[in-house]
Amino acid sequence: MSDANDPAAASRTSVRPGERVVFDGAAGKIVGDRWEATSARRGTALLLHGGGQTRHSWFRTAAALAEHGWTSIALDARGHGDSDWAPDGDYGTDGLVDDLAAVVAELGEPEPPLLIGASMGGMTSLMGQGERGDLARALVLVDIVPKVEPDGVRRIMDFMGANPDGFASLDEVADAVRAYNPHRRRPPNPEGLRKNVRLRENGRWYWHWDPAFLRIDSEPRRSTSYERARNAAAAVRVPTLLVRGAQSDIVSDEGVTELLELIPGARHVDVSATGHMVAGDDNDVFTRTVLDFLASQQV
Repeated sequence: MSDANDPAAASRTSVRPGERVVFDGAAGKIVGDRWEATSARRGTALLLHGGGQTRHSWFRTAAALAEHGWTSIALDARGHGDSDWAPDGDYGTDGLVDDLAAVVAELGEPEPPLLIGASMGGMTSLMGQGERGDLARALVLVDIVPKVEPDGVRRIMDFMGANPDGFASLDEVADAVRAYNPHRRRPPNPEGLRKNVRLRENGRWYWHWDPAFLRIDSEPRRSTSYERARNAAAAVRVPTLLVRGAQSDIVSDEGVTELLELIPGARHVDVSATGHMVAGDDNDVFTRTVLDFLASQQV
């Protein structure tokens, strides 16, 4: 998960708006927002959110990357935000990777994009590059490794499945987010959450994703076994950065060590006072970390 269900992030200073774009995914349309590079162009970055989130979680990072030469596109995964729901309820890794490959192909650029993925989006990026080998020029994995901690996974799934009947108000939505992420301050106005929930005819608010998403194993694995993810990581040969929240309950020290052993030259940074939603917990630090990595690798 990143910061899409985060009222604090949603209420911060607004950023330069992106341009809505639509791609043909493997199961329907994939909707995104694009920020054109405003300095000497270095390439394209695709930003993939975590399960249950939306593309809005990346807007500040995408706008900052554009200022540093990256045409940045934040995508809604299938079944999330404004993208189409999978008609067969397929929200496993293979379908998500197929969508990613379709977007990369539609970009039609001579060089693959930079992939920045949080949780499910990071697993999609890792599996796609590891198994296909041609989707990314570099990877930024946000709080995700092949070996994820079961207690943290269980907490995510409990949060996502806790309110099947929706919420009576945006304040209730904000309270639920606060309960999941208690070290994040709760803003006085939860209006920023409107982009992450839908108001149905019954007057209640529901998360902006297909409930069928919960039927496909767990976030962030999405039916990917540990062995398969480990094999995919071992096949990655592009510059890779792992950004972990120092308080993460998903990625352990053991998981970090394993990833660094599997991917030659991979780097790792812990962001202090952040958890699994590290990109939203301290977005400015996260963005600087990514930019420093890209500069050091000359990506």
